Amino acid sequence: MKTYKIIISGGGTGGHIFPALAIGKLLEKKIPNIKILFVGAKGRMEMEKIPKEGYEIKGLWISGFQRRITFKNILFPFKLIHSIYMANKILNKYSPDLVIGTGGYASGPLLYMAAYKKIPSIIQEQNSFPGITNKILSRHVNKICVAYNDMEKFFPKDKICFTGNPVRNQILNFSDKRVEGIKYFNLDPSYLTVLVIGGSLGALSINNTIHKNIDFFKKESINLIWQTGISFLDKAKNVVKEIDLPNINAYNFIQHMDLAYAAADIIISRAGAIAISELCCVGKPVILIPSPNVSENHQYKNAQSLVNKNAALLVEDSKASCKLVVKLLELINDSEMRASLSKNILALGVTDASNQIVKICSKIIKYEIK
Repeated sequence: MKTYKIIISGGGTGGHIFPALAIGKLLEKKIPNIKILFVGAKGRMEMEKIPKEGYEIKGLWISGFQRRITFKNILFPFKLIHSIYMANKILNKYSPDLVIGTGGYASGPLLYMAAYKKIPSIIQEQNSFPGITNKILSRHVNKICVAYNDMEKFFPKDKICFTGNPVRNQILNFSDKRVEGIKYFNLDPSYLTVLVIGGSLGALSINNTIHKNIDFFKKESINLIWQTGISFLDKAKNVVKEIDLPNINAYNFIQHMDLAYAAADIIISRAGAIAISELCCVGKPVILIPSPNVSENHQYKNAQSLVNKNAALLVEDSKASCKLVVKLLELINDSEMRASLSKNILALGVTDASNQIVKICSKIIKYEIK
């Protein structure tokens, strides 16, 4: 029996890692005789997260090109050349039947070499506005799995497949866990619960705003689940300690996000593509604060696509300190708005993206899924 070999490359943030893992796990489930290798960037979070899930990962010496003037950019050409060389070595040694890129620094060199060697490949584009690397690579890959409509302006039309973004399985099965979530996070069941998630690496503007307004949650009798990221945790813990209430807590990373989503009544979040895909499946009213520190300003465009459908509220990052709490209080006091936002965002959820992507993979490698 043939063993199918697949390389998946994606990392840098949870937004690239979670889809990579979701696709990998479903491929394993659907194709028993399969071997999966992950490729990431050395020093990035995938080098820790992927092995914890039981997968082998190879690291490339690669990082992004900084838009500001910095010494790090001097190393970029050398890192790129070295990563292309190492990607070639990995492909020669592993001889994959298919290469999948879910975004992140390592995806570019690997997909570039796969295309050069005529190895079948797929781009899983998560954003409504793709980066320049994927635009260039799109001419050479077999298929491009997208999560937004009207992507023909960026990619060859005959290669586009609308699949949605893969969502972690635990997120798709959270709805009956509200009581468990309230207990797990030590919340008061008679209060509304606000969940604050600034992405897997945290978000300084959101963290500073919550920190400055921590008394608001005490005064308004609101439960707070606050994911800060590691760099802001100590500062957040100190201010939470001063409040000294069991229902207001800070965490550097929320491991059981399904329980957090289940317990939440309102969510404050960055607007990364995977975060938005999860929020659409969760169906809770959300305030989005797009990060300005991303290529092509794609988080703002992701968020605006929901706002245009009356499925989310938007606060610009630069105005978070003065507008976020005002917008939050407005939402807390308007149950009809919460219900409307919840209904509209839930209608946008795509729950079978991983399955759609795996079907495309199976066709390319000529394996019939039963």
